[in-house]
Amino acid sequence: MSSLLPLAITAGEPAGIGPDLCAMLPGRHFAAPLVLVGDRGVMAARASARGLAFDPPPYSPGGRAPLSVLHLPAPSPVTAGRPDPANGRHVLALLDRALEGCLAGEFGAMVTAPVQKSVINDAGVPFSGHTEYLAARTGTPRVVMMLAGGGLRVALATTHLPLAAVPAAITRESLERTLRILVADLRAKFGLERPRILVAGLNPHAGESGHLGREEIEVIAPVLERLRGEGLALEGPLPADTLFTRRHLDGADAVLAMYHDQGLPVLKHASFGHAVNVTLGLPVIRTSVDHGTALDLAGRGEVDAGSLEAAIALAAELAGRARR
Repeated sequence: MSSLLPLAITAGEPAGIGPDLCAMLPGRHFAAPLVLVGDRGVMAARASARGLAFDPPPYSPGGRAPLSVLHLPAPSPVTAGRPDPANGRHVLALLDRALEGCLAGEFGAMVTAPVQKSVINDAGVPFSGHTEYLAARTGTPRVVMMLAGGGLRVALATTHLPLAAVPAAITRESLERTLRILVADLRAKFGLERPRILVAGLNPHAGESGHLGREEIEVIAPVLERLRGEGLALEGPLPADTLFTRRHLDGADAVLAMYHDQGLPVLKHASFGHAVNVTLGLPVIRTSVDHGTALDLAGRGEVDAGSLEAAIALAAELAGRARR
């Protein structure tokens, strides 16, 4: 029997593939017990539609079942593929319950299936993503989004922002805080004593000595120089179009991209469907899948649980290291 605390798996948007993925977990072996947090009836219906058996026991605090269900019913009937704003707050309730359990020491980590951001906003709740929501709920002033997969770890200096808002969001203060969080969690959670991090520039060719933008000269380079003076192993600012070549990546532990679509297309090309989203800087361990709700596949299409399984495996690994 595993010595790890259970991992809370939130089912995400009930009309999406999250419940399908949860329904595929019974019978699979993981390093820690799993607690599926969601509407049991929805998960059972998805299992039935896929010809799968689904009869895990109800969750009991302190119990050691390999897999159990913490039933939180959706307030409105769920139709696969058709999100309902009436269930928007239900999705947040799943996150809140998993987070509360992690903070209380009931769960060792939380793993999240995808949510439909637009539906939560349509329910009247401003919501830009798991990362920002969990930061606000824990009172964490800054967190860092990082994806891992395909032999890469790619963290982001900014997350879910319009591209036009990115340059103003990258300040010396924000960049320094991001790098300190990234280094601290690579050390504490991933066991890397002196992580080597490649830092991308913001502009094409990393600004071309100021001819294509001055953010590298005025913001990024000064921060890197100061932190290198403290002994941090940081390289950059590097042109993003050549940063992800083998010559640079060999021996690197992570890349810091300046914005969402600068770094993540490369990582997802290398490992889509098997990559893991990790939120760094939180007081709890949180991992997630690398894909969206796939409404067109809910309850009927061919889906791959590879990313959820990878997220569970990494959460268990990080939880195990945290207990040492």
